Amino acid sequence: MAAKKANKKPVRYRMHVKKGDTVQVIAGSDKAKVGEVLAVFPKTSQVIVKGVNLKTKHVKPRQEGESGQIITKEAPIPSCKVMLYSTKQNVASRICYTYTEDGRKVRMLKKTGEIID
Repeated sequence: MAAKKANKKPVRYRMHVKKGDTVQVIAGSDKAKVGEVLAVFPKTSQVIVKGVNLKTKHVKPRQEGESGQIITKEAPIPSCKVMLYSTKQNVASRICYTYTEDGRKVRMLKKTGEIID
């Protein structure tokens, strides 16, 4: 057996989406749903989208007299299953990186030419 490296750095994937972006799901049971990115996890290349991949959790009562409840919350999905969405033209698009006149690097939708950042 090969010896494992003791100080191996965790892989950090380069993400094409950021927190606050509007995205459309392109695969899975929630296909074609549009929502806002609530959280981004670069180590696992996953995102949490508002209203997508809802899971229910049954919570037991913790104190005397308190009632149990059922909580629904969003679970992470792979970032490759989402595409940036233009709310102005209602179309999902890939992104490219361009530079503005003042030399700032920005993200731009390929289909519409809309600048996101």
